[in-house]
Amino acid sequence: MKYRAIRPKDAATLALIRRDGRRATVLMGQRGREQVFMPERYVFPGGGVEVCDRYVRPAGELRDGVARRLARSCTPARARSLAAAAIRETYEETGLMLAAPGATPDGKVRPEWRDFHDRGLAPAFNKLDYIYRAVTPPGSPRRFNARFFMAFAEDVQGDIAGNGELHDIGWVPIAEALKMPIPHITGVVLREIDRLLRDPAARDNVDATPYFHRVGKKYILKME
Repeated sequence: MKYRAIRPKDAATLALIRRDGRRATVLMGQRGREQVFMPERYVFPGGGVEVCDRYVRPAGELRDGVARRLARSCTPARARSLAAAAIRETYEETGLMLAAPGATPDGKVRPEWRDFHDRGLAPAFNKLDYIYRAVTPPGSPRRFNARFFMAFAEDVQGDIAGNGELHDIGWVPIAEALKMPIPHITGVVLREIDRLLRDPAARDNVDATPYFHRVGKKYILKME
């Protein structure tokens, strides 16, 4: 079914990696069959940027290299909102907080961040790596300008307990995840994660990020 052309919404996704020696697993969950966008597919947690993501004070700011690469497709303020959205959505959908001790904010705390601050925590932007950008092609029921982040389980607080948006949440070896019913772009990003884990060069020195999108009928991958 074709849908009218809609403008992509800024969104953020977080691939959490758990390392055990040479073995790495990634956190995945299955979208519900009732969902319009990618029903019953296994995905990383994530979602659209919301107003609340503008105002949260992090425990640590984005690393310089990450902020610089994000700023090639958005304003610095939007880059911070994207980082916040990735962490917030991951908590809402999986119960896991990428967070560190942070000062209690002055004034009213937005409800989306209250659980963090009640525990003396704040989102840890500095633990995020920006690894991919992809735009949903025209004709989809939902369109996202999605930034994919990666972080590690040792920097996460809490236990898995989702809000019902994702089911069957768990840690999956990358090779097994690639065999699951996943969106095409999730497979592309999983392979990129596997490459990064096998060749852990100093990421702060990386100058560009893969960007996947469609122009006309042609899919294009470039570095930005």
